[in-house]
Amino acid sequence: MTRPVRIGLQLQPQHADYKIIRETAARAEELGADILFNWDHFYPLFGDPDGKHFECWTMLGAWAEATSRVEIGALVTCNSYRNPELLADMARTVDHISSGRLILGIGSGWFEKDYTEYGYEFGTAGGRLDDLAEALPRIESRLAKLNPAPTRDIPVLIGGGGEKKTLKLVAKHADIWHSFGDAATVERKVGILKQHCADVGRDASEIEVSVAAQGEPEETGPRLREVGASLFTVGASGPDYDLSLLERWISWRDAQNS
Repeated sequence: MTRPVRIGLQLQPQHADYKIIRETAARAEELGADILFNWDHFYPLFGDPDGKHFECWTMLGAWAEATSRVEIGALVTCNSYRNPELLADMARTVDHISSGRLILGIGSGWFEKDYTEYGYEFGTAGGRLDDLAEALPRIESRLAKLNPAPTRDIPVLIGGGGEKKTLKLVAKHADIWHSFGDAATVERKVGILKQHCADVGRDASEIEVSVAAQGEPEETGPRLREVGASLFTVGASGPDYDLSLLERWISWRDAQNS
């Protein structure tokens, strides 16, 4: 069965006061977004490198109280910044605060400034992926031990396109895979993901394919849809958070799902 189209907003927590971020979150929910993401960094990724910025998981706890319908999560949590057991407990707590609306997005990390400024060892890309591979079973184990248990099986989103390590982790652990790139790139990587799923005895159709929503929906959406994408996420940055593109993607979603 073809998955319905869903639309997310990555509300990038940079260059804005928190009041504006909170108001934008409420506006995105009112417009009909399905998921509200932030990101897990300590500094802006573009614009003034030392501009205003807020922490990811503290914000998710606030969003859990400030919203009522949208799913919420990080696109994506950096595995390096928190002990896996602690992250599982944080996720379970936000899951309860939100009445079961959390998506646990996670990746291996890449922004070196975050690491150096906050005292984390940056290491190598391969080493960070190995750390993620070690952390995911620990997160799953801790979630199974917590009292009270999560309100649902918290969906795990893994971000990244590495074909040998990342996609293998997606096949083993993820409910959602988030990638970047055009339709041809996504199509090729979906094929590789299917092979990894076959290798571990998993049905690849269980994994939702998520992509960054680039450009106008009528121009890029149909082809990405053809290659298996069903979750499209628009990015918006401070200070003013223009949501006009999000509105157009939501209208396209409604037409696709009607």
